[in-house]
Amino acid sequence: MNSPRTLLGFDYGKKRIGIAVGQEITGTARALVTLNNVQQQPDWDKISALITEWRPQMLVVGLPVNMDGSPHDLENSVRDFGESLKTRYNLPVEWIDERLSSREAEEILAAQIPARHRQREKQEIDKLAAAIILQSWLHHHPRRG
Repeated sequence: MNSPRTLLGFDYGKKRIGIAVGQEITGTARALVTLNNVQQQPDWDKISALITEWRPQMLVVGLPVNMDGSPHDLENSVRDFGESLKTRYNLPVEWIDERLSSREAEEILAAQIPARHRQREKQEIDKLAAAIILQSWLHHHPRRG
């Protein structure tokens, strides 16, 4: 029997990348951090540090899709990012439709954060969206272990 895995989830954007961690044994995910891209590139040093810290066995990347199912403008950039993750860290990458994950994150945060504290909201939205993406993947895939 395969043992349960630790996974990292990614909500990729051109300016920021939200990252979450999840466990198959519990079937849950939680927001970790939002990283700012450096010179329009992922902050690979910080991503590497997270990979070292959490030692995931798999990575899940949210794939942007328009509401009508057509490809999103960011799809190629996100796929490039996912392929870079796979190559750099020699880990499997799975994709999941991320439609509405950011909107859901915005709604959750709107209920939790007073309006006067919303300057940091984009950072919070991105990492919470990554948790929603990863939680969705965990929900749709049977637990191991």
